[in-house]
Amino acid sequence: MSDMKYTEQHEWVTIDGDVATVGITKYATEQLGDIVFVELPDIGKSLAQSDEAAVVESVKAASEVYAPVGGEVTQVNEALTDNPGSVNDAPEADGWFLKLKVSDPSELSKLMDKASYDEFVGGLS
Repeated sequence: MSDMKYTEQHEWVTIDGDVATVGITKYATEQLGDIVFVELPDIGKSLAQSDEAAVVESVKAASEVYAPVGGEVTQVNEALTDNPGSVNDAPEADGWFLKLKVSDPSELSKLMDKASYDEFVGGLS
């Protein structure tokens, strides 16, 4: 699995071949608080980069999850439907939201690496 890439909206993505796994960062979960509901996209849905891919609701707010790269949804994390709190427990592991078949790998070059993302988040406080 390749290194994680990040968006300014606090999504992360990893790439394995032409499959992207998408979730939200630990920083995002800290800002949201306890997650109580996750709305996942339909399998087969086509998403462009930055399209709304999912919705996450917490005790504080509802927030959209955007597609870091474009592609077709091939899998969703059904476990989040019954246990949305697993996003809080392991946001950058078991708390992933969806998998996409990537349509344009060059879109990854628009995303931040870990060091850039950490610097970005550090500038937010």
